[in-house]
Amino acid sequence: MLTQISKMFKPYPIKGAILGVWLCLLLLTQSFLLLTEYGGFLFLGIVGAIFANATGAGGGVVFVPFFNQLSLSNEAIVATSFAIQCFGMTAGAVTWYKHYCGLQSRLHFDPQPAKQWQSLGKGLLASVPFSICGIFLAQYLLYDYTKHIQTGLAFYFGLFSIALAFCIYGSIPLMRRQSSSSTLLTFDFVLLALISLVGGVITAWLSIGVGELVAVYLILRGFNTSFAIALAVILTAFTVQAAIIYHLVISNAIYWQIVLYAGAGAILGGVIAKHLVLYFSPTKLKIFFATWVLVMGLAGLPL
Repeated sequence: MLTQISKMFKPYPIKGAILGVWLCLLLLTQSFLLLTEYGGFLFLGIVGAIFANATGAGGGVVFVPFFNQLSLSNEAIVATSFAIQCFGMTAGAVTWYKHYCGLQSRLHFDPQPAKQWQSLGKGLLASVPFSICGIFLAQYLLYDYTKHIQTGLAFYFGLFSIALAFCIYGSIPLMRRQSSSSTLLTFDFVLLALISLVGGVITAWLSIGVGELVAVYLILRGFNTSFAIALAVILTAFTVQAAIIYHLVISNAIYWQIVLYAGAGAILGGVIAKHLVLYFSPTKLKIFFATWVLVMGLAGLPL
């Protein structure tokens, strides 16, 4: 059993290290004694990370409605969601980046896929700094407004989720067309920066936003769907890593017992998600995901 697990993570040293850190935390805090009470969050982490890393949206789409049903405080919901995503989105980002490196290594034998992904570095350069700026802007400079938004977290999450679901539905017909773009133009850099800045602010408020907004934009522009999802996943990984600093240092609102179990599931989900996108139809995944987001959004609105 241990040999099989070792072989599974041998090609993924970084993800193995993340899992190792989780196991150390589990043992040092003796949280394994709470397995019967919190073990179900393993499955939640897997599901959330699969959705997040297979679509480019943050795991908050799954975590926020679920934690709201547990009657956690709004700040704890956002903080705990970010903490889980630090595991799942990082694992997913590493998986997608390794896929990108594999395409580059086959450049001379099969240049077309590598050409479709050639703007990954430039896209991250145009989006990551502005997304992080948006996070810090909301958490530190717009602190009072952020607290006001999070007071009505379920309502605003519902509104954004409904709008996001229709954006996803609208992007689905475009996924069936042949990829027509592979190079980011000047106006793409400008729009990606603006979308990422606004998306970073929304993500700080709701634990969802920047990844799917960027993914939808790239799909609308005609970029390869897998490329759009990969860029959104890596962007979200950087974003949640920046966002968690505030909750570690200032809010202290993270529910660690949940994170220890859901985080482990998120690592597994982050590894699995890329294979689902490449194996199953991205269109079907998007339809299923958009429907989930729409249902959760409607459920969050007051009757």
